[in-house]
Amino acid sequence: MENDNSRLLEQFVNHLKFEKQFSIHTITSYQRDLQQFMHTVPSDIHMSALRPHDIRHYIGVLHRQGLQSRSIQRKLSVIRSFFSFLIREKISDHNPAQSLQSPKGKRNLPKTLDVDQLQVFLDQVPDDPLAIRDWAIMELLYSSGLRISELVSLNTDSIQASNPLLTITGKGNKTRLVPVGQQAINAINKWLDLRAQQASLIHEHALFTTLQGKRLSIRAIQQRLKHWGQVCNLPLDFHPHILRHSFASHLLESSGDLRAVQDLLGHEDISTTQIYTHLDFQHLAQVYDKTHPRSRKK
Repeated sequence: MENDNSRLLEQFVNHLKFEKQFSIHTITSYQRDLQQFMHTVPSDIHMSALRPHDIRHYIGVLHRQGLQSRSIQRKLSVIRSFFSFLIREKISDHNPAQSLQSPKGKRNLPKTLDVDQLQVFLDQVPDDPLAIRDWAIMELLYSSGLRISELVSLNTDSIQASNPLLTITGKGNKTRLVPVGQQAINAINKWLDLRAQQASLIHEHALFTTLQGKRLSIRAIQQRLKHWGQVCNLPLDFHPHILRHSFASHLLESSGDLRAVQDLLGHEDISTTQIYTHLDFQHLAQVYDKTHPRSRKK
């Protein structure tokens, strides 16, 4: 049965790759989670024979090992997707993970910078090539709420000054339109002027590159932002997703339009976006505590 189950996993991976067109990173994560799960199933038991109590036992093992609730939820979601595929292929007639819930844990709110902090930080004037490039990256991340993977895939023809809209291909190969603010366009144009002077970049299409002419990696951008966070004494560990979180939080705080923020972020499920309503309420509660004459204890 072990070989049968391995073949099922291979079929599912091909389904993710060729039909769903998931990214290599996502496919690798799904495959790793399912391999871990399959190693807990006796080799003489076929996947189609599993029942809810088998999945519940696996969840319990993960919980007792100290795995965080969010990670367990992800693994359970992968198992559900796998059995849905087996049903579609008429290999199984039920999904044993369909009605199961993972243990609930504390939901951590995303970290953000407030508007004033970001204004002071981004209003600094960079004066060397690396800083000019980095400021263009940070302006764009905050202006358009991009994921870092979306940003590194951009090319020089992705953004045009005459059209302040950017077509983004996000998770699940889905596209969306996002606006690009004038400050971000100005910063990008400054970088493009500098970029054009680098002979090593003539044949490279990537928008953001190293000075040696290679497309910037996700890791390199993370390191650069951490560097600037330390140099400028920002009050938290500065990384690209903080700018995406701040983008969402500030838009929601100003507009109250949850559906628009969902579309701009490229969230498939609005419940993912709703976490920013908690941030917004947290901010309002702080304002109330500081300003309402009857909120303070005597």
